[in-house]
Amino acid sequence: MKSKGKYVPMLLLALLLWLAWQQQWWKGPQRPPRVSASGNTSIARANRKNTANTGSYPAILDRHAPLKYTRHARCRMACRHVTEAEVIEILETGRVNTEKSNPHDEPCPTYALEGYSEEGQHLRVVFAPCEDTTSVVTCIDLDKDWTCSCN
Repeated sequence: MKSKGKYVPMLLLALLLWLAWQQQWWKGPQRPPRVSASGNTSIARANRKNTANTGSYPAILDRHAPLKYTRHARCRMACRHVTEAEVIEILETGRVNTEKSNPHDEPCPTYALEGYSEEGQHLRVVFAPCEDTTSVVTCIDLDKDWTCSCN
């Protein structure tokens, strides 16, 4: 009977190793691959997967609201070669970055959504839902530092 007790720590260790393997804890956060020449499905799939990790914010942010672009956002988009289609794509599929969002901003809350465009740009777009429309506040390329003279 005593010999059965010595297997319990080994079983617990095996269980912990299996859980670690299932969660892949040692790999850390994964970046989706860039768009390949053959297509862009990997980026869309990565963005869809990231939408699940949005915290409690998306209940307030209408991902299909009409958009209004601030002058600052238009300037940043031009500097960083970001199209309106890419902004809409991030709104619909991006992941909310809770550290860069402020649901208590006045007069409207701000939500920073991040994701990859179909062209492979890693973007953060800040949206401010207010009444019937959502304003695009700014847009940032997270991988490249563009020269820009916007105020």
